[in-house]
Amino acid sequence: MQCNIDAKGKFVRLVSGIAVTLGAIVFAVLAWTGVLTGTWPWVVAGALFVSGAFQVYEGWCSWCILRAMGFKTPI
Repeated sequence: MQCNIDAKGKFVRLVSGIAVTLGAIVFAVLAWTGVLTGTWPWVVAGALFVSGAFQVYEGWCSWCILRAMGFKTPI
C-alpha cells in the first residue's frame, strides 16, 4: 500500500467517509427508536458504517483501492 492520491483526494475521502458514517448513525438511531422497522435498516446502517469507515481509512492512509486496481478516478 503506497500513497496513490493527492491532498485533494485525501480530503474528499475523509469528508465523504465521515458523512457516510454519520448517515449510518442516523439509520441506526431511526431503527433503534422504531421509526424504521424490520431488519433492513440495520443492514443499511451496517453497510454504511463499513463503507464510511473504509473511506476514512483510505483518506487517512492516502491510498485508494480503486486507483490501486488501475481505475482512474477524477479526484
